[in-house]
Amino acid sequence: MKYLMILLALITTGCSVNDIVESNASTQQNFDLADSDRDGVIMAREHCEGTLIGSAVDNYGCGNTKNINERQDLKILFSNNSVIIEPQYYNQIELVANIMATYPTTKVTIEGHTSKRGSYELNLALSQKRAKAVIEVLENRFGIDPSRLNAIGYSFDKPIDSSGTPEAEERNRRVIAEVTADDAIPEMKWNIYTVDEQID
Repeated sequence: MKYLMILLALITTGCSVNDIVESNASTQQNFDLADSDRDGVIMAREHCEGTLIGSAVDNYGCGNTKNINERQDLKILFSNNSVIIEPQYYNQIELVANIMATYPTTKVTIEGHTSKRGSYELNLALSQKRAKAVIEVLENRFGIDPSRLNAIGYSFDKPIDSSGTPEAEERNRRVIAEVTADDAIPEMKWNIYTVDEQID
């Protein structure tokens, strides 16, 4: 009888121990190594999905915004006293067209500048015509609404090099695109232009 009582106690204790369920399962972690929005941050670490391709983002895929206000020399070389834009320079204008197509609130002012050779009046007309030539390419080749485009010529009023050397004259013969908008855009890893050097 004594052995029977011990056996029953062991069986009862064993059952109660078996009723206790311990869980060592931890919260499932995200090990997704894909980069769905192609911002350089894997989905396992992503906090801001859907960032614009090319945006500058932090380690969690979140980017900053900035106001649109960009000025850049376009690498367009005009022949002496000419307003004709050769086809090899269209890629410079396309850079402006692309940002305007991406952000419909943007507007652009194309500034024409000249060297100090010739009269002020001649250079004023020439700088205006060169700026207008760029506007016409934006409008006719890339389909930008003319209401978003403005051309202005400055003759030789705004030189960037006043040394009077032939190299200075080349630097002063330039076309500048100023893109502006009321809205903000994502801050990009690279400048919206790829122009690094000045060619007049």
